Amino acid sequence: MGTYRIGCLAFVLLAAGCGDEPPAPAEFAAREAAASEPRARCANHDPLRRALFGDLHVHTSLSTDAWNYDLEVRPHGAYDYAFGGEIALPSASGELRRVRIDRPLDFMAVTDHAEFMGEQRLCADPESGVYESDTCEGIRASTTPIDNPLALKIANPFPSREADVCGEDGERCATAALEAWHETIAAAEAWNDTTTACEHTAFIAYEYSSFRLGSNLHRNVIFSGSAVPKRPVSYMDVQREWELWQLLQEGCNDSGTGCEVLAIPHNSNISNGRMFKTDYPGADGIEEQAARASLQASMEPLFEVMQHKGDSECRRGIPNILGSDDPLCDFEKMDRLSPETMESMCSEGPLADSIPRLGPSCLSHRSYARYALIEGMREEERIGVNPFKFGLMASTDSHNALGGGVRERDWPGHLGKQDGALENRLTNEKGVMGNAANGPGGIIGVYAEENSRASIFAAMKRREVFGTSGPRIRPRFYAGWEMPEGLCSDPEPLARADAAGVPMGADLPPRGEASSPRFVLFAERDPGTPEVPGDLLQRLQIIKGWVDEAGGLHQQVIDVAGGENGASVDIGNCQVAGPGHDFLCGEWIDPGFDPTRRAVYYARAVENPSCRYSTWQCLSLEGDARPSHCDDPKMGETQQERAWTSPIWYTP
Repeated sequence: MGTYRIGCLAFVLLAAGCGDEPPAPAEFAAREAAASEPRARCANHDPLRRALFGDLHVHTSLSTDAWNYDLEVRPHGAYDYAFGGEIALPSASGELRRVRIDRPLDFMAVTDHAEFMGEQRLCADPESGVYESDTCEGIRASTTPIDNPLALKIANPFPSREADVCGEDGERCATAALEAWHETIAAAEAWNDTTTACEHTAFIAYEYSSFRLGSNLHRNVIFSGSAVPKRPVSYMDVQREWELWQLLQEGCNDSGTGCEVLAIPHNSNISNGRMFKTDYPGADGIEEQAARASLQASMEPLFEVMQHKGDSECRRGIPNILGSDDPLCDFEKMDRLSPETMESMCSEGPLADSIPRLGPSCLSHRSYARYALIEGMREEERIGVNPFKFGLMASTDSHNALGGGVRERDWPGHLGKQDGALENRLTNEKGVMGNAANGPGGIIGVYAEENSRASIFAAMKRREVFGTSGPRIRPRFYAGWEMPEGLCSDPEPLARADAAGVPMGADLPPRGEASSPRFVLFAERDPGTPEVPGDLLQRLQIIKGWVDEAGGLHQQVIDVAGGENGASVDIGNCQVAGPGHDFLCGEWIDPGFDPTRRAVYYARAVENPSCRYSTWQCLSLEGDARPSHCDDPKMGETQQERAWTSPIWYTP
C-alpha cells in the first residue's frame, strides 16, 4: 500500500495509522474487497448515455463554517435531503425551518472541509477533556467563520494546530477527525444504491480548503468507489495544491488498491488570479513545469464554474482579452457589491506568489475559466502540456446541507441561522455573510450509461459533463470532420452525432482532408414541476477561444440557434412573457478555422429572463418588512439562467 507521511499524517489506503487512533468501524474492513466485486448492470442502462443531475459540493455540520451557524444536519441527513427527504434548518429566531428538495437528485457527495474536523468535534463535546480550553471557548463564542480562532490558519502559509485542543503532537485532533471521516464514509456507503434499481448514487468525498495568503484555492476531492484513503488531506497538512495532487496520485490512483480520485477546483473568481497561474513556484526548468502541468491536468479534469459565491466563467472589461464583447459575462458577479475593491489588476511574475490579499481584491483573466481554457493552449505551445484541459460543471457549495436545493423562489439560504433571516439574505451591505451577492448556486449534469458510481465517475474523467446555474437544462454538444448536415431535422440526431463526432469533453481526432469541423448543439429546457414549470430557452451559443501568433488571447461568441427574442419578466409579480423554445438545435461550421492553430470550443444554453431569488423573496414582503435593498438591488432583479457544456479541443 502507498504511504506518504507528513508528521503523523498517514495517507494510507485502508491501513492502520499512527499513534493511538481508534480502529475503523468493522464495516470498513470489507471495503477494499467489495470495491473489486463487479456489480450488476442498472436496469435503466442507456448506451447513448442519459443526463443525470447531481451536486458534488455540499457541507454539513461537520464543517466548522456550517456548524458556526447552528446547522445540525450531518452527512446522513444531507443525503436524505438530496434524495427526497425532509431536514430541519436553523433560523435567526431559533425556530426550525422544515425543507424538502423540489426534485430528488440522481447523485450527490458530501464534501465537508478536511480542515478542523477534529477541533470542531472536540470543542462541541463537553466530555472531550478540552471543552473548557481557551481555543474551544473562542470557537463556540464565534458568530461567523471570520471571527473563529481557526479562521486565518487556512490563509497562513505556515499553519499550526492549537496545542490546548490538539495536544503538542496534534494527535488528539487527528483522532477526532478520523471519527468524522468514518461518519462521512458510512453515510455515503449507506445511501449509495447498489441494486439494479440504481435510484441514487452517493460518492465519498471531502474539501481541501486552501485560502493561502487570502486567495481562494479550494478543491473538492471525489473518490470513485469504496476504496478510499484512511484520512483526508487538509491545508493544515500541505499548503500547496500540487502537494495535494501528488498525495492523491501516490496514495490513491497509483496505489494498486482500487482507489481512484479526482479533484475539482472552484471559485477562481475570488482567487486573485492565483487559480490559473502558470508560474510553477519551486519548479526548476521546463521539464519540471511540464511534469507539474501534466499532474494537474490528470488530477483535475473538471472545474466548478458556478456555485453560491458566483459565476467564474468570464468577465467583461479585462483589457488583455481580444474579440467579442459578451454581455452574458455580467452574470452573478458576487464582487459587484464592492467594485471599488476590484479596480487594480493582479500582480504578475514570481513575486506575486508571496503577496497577501484579503478576498477578491484585484482583476485578472487568470481568475476565470474561459480565459484559463485559452491560456492552457498558450502554455501547451510553451511546455508541451495543457494544464487547464478541464470540463465545466457546477454545484451549490451549500452550507445548509441542501444538495441540489437551487429553486429561486423559495431558496432558504446557505448559511444556517445567518441568512435564515430574510433581511440578511436580501441585504446589499458588504461584509454581511450570506448577503444578496450570494445565490442558490448550480448543479452538475453528466452523460452516463447508468446511475452508478463507476458510470458517473467515468463520465467525469472523460469530461462528458455540463453545469447549470440551477435549472435542469439538458445540452449536448458534438463536433466532427465528417458530421452529416441536417442533423437538426434528423429523427435520431443523437445516435448519428454520437457515431460521427466526438462529444463535449473530447479532442477532435486528426483532421484528414476536411477543411473545417462541423458542430452540432442541441438542448432541452428544464420541464420543472407541475407547481413550478421551467422557463423557456432563448438561445444556444458556441464560445470559441484561440491564441494568435503574438500570444494574444481571443474569444468569439456565436449564436447558433434562437437569439434575442424580446422575452421579458414583470418585476411586480415575476411573471414571464414572450416567445421561447422547449428545444433548440443548431449546426455550425467555423468560418475562421485555421488548421495550424489550436482552438477550444464550448457551448451555452441560455434561458429567457426570469426573476432572481432576491426579487422573488422581496415580493413576499410588504410595508416596513420590505428592506430598502429591495428597491436598490445591486445584483440586479432578473437573470438569464443557463447551462455550460464542457469544451471540445482542436490541436494541429
